[in-house]
Amino acid sequence: MSTDEPQPTDSASGSASASATASPRVAETPRSLAEALRSRDDGALSALLRARPDLLTPVPTDLTQLATRAGTRASVVRALDHLDRFAQQVAETLAVAQDPASYDEVRALIAGDEGDAVVEEALSRALATLHEQALVWGPDDRLRLVRTARELLAPAPQHPSPTGLGPTVAEATAGMSPTRIQDIVTAAGLPSTHDPVSAVESLRALFTDRVRMSALLDEAPAESVEVLSRLVWGPPYGQVTADPARHLRWLLNRGLLLPTAPGTVVLPREAALHLRAGRAHRAPEPTPPPVVAAREHRPQVVDTAAAGQAYTALATVEELLKDWDEGGPAVLRAGGLSVRDLKRTAVALDLPEPLAAFWVELAYAAGLVASDGEADERYAATPAYDEWQELPAPERWSVLATAWLTATRTAGLIGGRDGKDRTLSALGPHLDRSAAPEVRRRVLALAATLPEGTAPEPESLLARLRWERPSPASRDLRSRMAQWTLNESELLGITGRGALSTHGRALLEAAAPDAAADDATSPAERAVAAARAARLLAPLLPQPLDHVLLQADLTAVAPGPLERPLADALAVLADVESKGGATVYRFTPGSVRRALDSGQSASDLHTFLTAHSRTPVPQPLAYLIDDMARRHGHLRIGAASAYVRCDDEAVLNEILADRRSQGLRLRRLAPTVLAAQADPGTLLDGLRAIGFAPAAESAEGDVLITRAHAHRTPPRSAPEPVPDGPPLPDATLVGAAVRAIRAGDLASTAPRKEAPQTADGRLPRTTAAETLATMQAAVLTGEAVWIGYVNAEGSASQRVIAPVRVEGGFVTAYDHTADEVRTYPLHRITGVAELADD
Repeated sequence: MSTDEPQPTDSASGSASASATASPRVAETPRSLAEALRSRDDGALSALLRARPDLLTPVPTDLTQLATRAGTRASVVRALDHLDRFAQQVAETLAVAQDPASYDEVRALIAGDEGDAVVEEALSRALATLHEQALVWGPDDRLRLVRTARELLAPAPQHPSPTGLGPTVAEATAGMSPTRIQDIVTAAGLPSTHDPVSAVESLRALFTDRVRMSALLDEAPAESVEVLSRLVWGPPYGQVTADPARHLRWLLNRGLLLPTAPGTVVLPREAALHLRAGRAHRAPEPTPPPVVAAREHRPQVVDTAAAGQAYTALATVEELLKDWDEGGPAVLRAGGLSVRDLKRTAVALDLPEPLAAFWVELAYAAGLVASDGEADERYAATPAYDEWQELPAPERWSVLATAWLTATRTAGLIGGRDGKDRTLSALGPHLDRSAAPEVRRRVLALAATLPEGTAPEPESLLARLRWERPSPASRDLRSRMAQWTLNESELLGITGRGALSTHGRALLEAAAPDAAADDATSPAERAVAAARAARLLAPLLPQPLDHVLLQADLTAVAPGPLERPLADALAVLADVESKGGATVYRFTPGSVRRALDSGQSASDLHTFLTAHSRTPVPQPLAYLIDDMARRHGHLRIGAASAYVRCDDEAVLNEILADRRSQGLRLRRLAPTVLAAQADPGTLLDGLRAIGFAPAAESAEGDVLITRAHAHRTPPRSAPEPVPDGPPLPDATLVGAAVRAIRAGDLASTAPRKEAPQTADGRLPRTTAAETLATMQAAVLTGEAVWIGYVNAEGSASQRVIAPVRVEGGFVTAYDHTADEVRTYPLHRITGVAELADD
């Protein structure tokens, strides 16, 4: 049992005091957001916490604190950013409506004078969303937008309203002289009044009366009407000179343009709404734009094309990792690949640099590549790469596809600039974009709504995404990420010819059809979906072959993908000359020497080629192997700095006589031994460049066998995705949070006996003797008491507890606020009071 529990904020503590004598029963018409939340059932509270997970960190102590947190600027901005276009339009409409507004007023503003059945039908759904997310509260006859949201969306000179409307007549005339207001009223044909308030009200009544306003505008000069038409849809502000033209003065005299600053005028909101036929928005968007089909293919064609791309993806990642297998490029001091190393990798893969960067990032996201952590830090394959290579091809593909779907690192940003004008490099920092998994999954989910074999029109898909998340702050980046998703899913073979493949659809099965984020599924569900996708892809991939076709020109043709052991052995014995549907390998003296260096003998190579070739071993190839084997190891190199030894003195004489060996600074130590100033590695490479085939030897005189693919990083885990704000809570966490909030709210609103209060309304401090006596009495009677408590960090809170035992300077009690038994030191209890009998 702990004595240090999470502490409420000061505002929560204050609200608990303020409600100490209030009844916990909520009035039918709530007076605040906290009361509105108090009237919700547990299901509605759970829906709020799921829709706005930032409200859960930390768990609020009661509903008053939850309401306070739901009204903070950061939380409201985040909630508004996650609304769809029409829900945002409804919120913007409420911001320019009266506060509070009735449902009918909002409907008139959003649908206009003529009405719109589609808009009216969507309005109830949008208001339900705003209610669920605690952005709007109150019954239909008194709808209130949360104050922070109104401040963000209401018109102001500093930030015009998204509706394009300006201030009301009352707001625009605030500070105007009463005489000037009376002049405007008279010019508009209204009777003069005795005070400016009634004058402003009569002017407002004129602008909101459709008949009288139309009659007034019928008298306006054509130029004046033209000015109004330019301002009506916003921005509503304009500039005038000190001596305005006649048509402008006509508008100024009648209050259709009101001054807000020297030289600046504004079209009042009421007048603009009349000119707009009562609509707050020019074009309400109650329904999402449809995703249009661009092309249709047979599903089999799509699956075949996607499978071909999946096979190419596997081959590309394998080639990249082989290139970096013995130690890849160096890690920059700031992290990531240099531009030069990325260009070299692109040349090795025979790809443009942006595509090479994508494959590098994908291998990193899948945990197949990482930095080795050495002093001279370099990128290299990880131990997970060896495990990945042993998997069947469909499972290897599912690892890559799942890593891509969930990764927050965004390869499309590489080469751009960050906020500090630094170049974004591959594998470097600052490439994480938390919205990336959500955008990828949503793009594919929208593509899945079309019939099988149908490719979506990219522009219609982007329009749909802009409707779902219209926030200007993220709209541009989300559109670019959606375009990258279309391209990258094609590269990975999730789509084929632009349409979602069968195995691509299986990857999305774990998510609900409307799921916008990858967090909507559990890792187990994603693993099941990936396994099913792999099973569907397996029949479409070519089966690995166990043979090649040897040709007389020292080449071997692999008519398809090779089995892993054969491909690895052939990669040592020959060099890849060309890739494609059939891979061409070329045997060279260097490649054969590489195989001999790895410990194989000439007979091993002959046996290998005979066993795996569907054609006889050509004579030139057999001669090449025998010739290299005869010369291989004839020279031996060790460390002196370095030495060369050979049983044939004529060979050493030939080396000394060759002018190309002068840079090695060789001298004879014995008839069969030469010494060199160069190190063994340099000497080995130098003699090979001359045309000899030396072999390195150990200190014991044994031939050193060099094997490729030796460098690995220590065990590394794949990079964790950076979440977009707090993670979505699961049902267990939400249920526990709702119970804790209910318990805390019950404690904070419980009726208490009258007790002397301090000047600020807080519970007065009680002496240690009084506190101990009250606690002991509560143990005997079994009643709950109200205490003030200060924890070890100095944070104060108020709790309702039922004492069970008092001993040793501690009280053990059931804490109704935390809904658990806890132990409190008596010296940290600042005050105590009994609860009322009812």
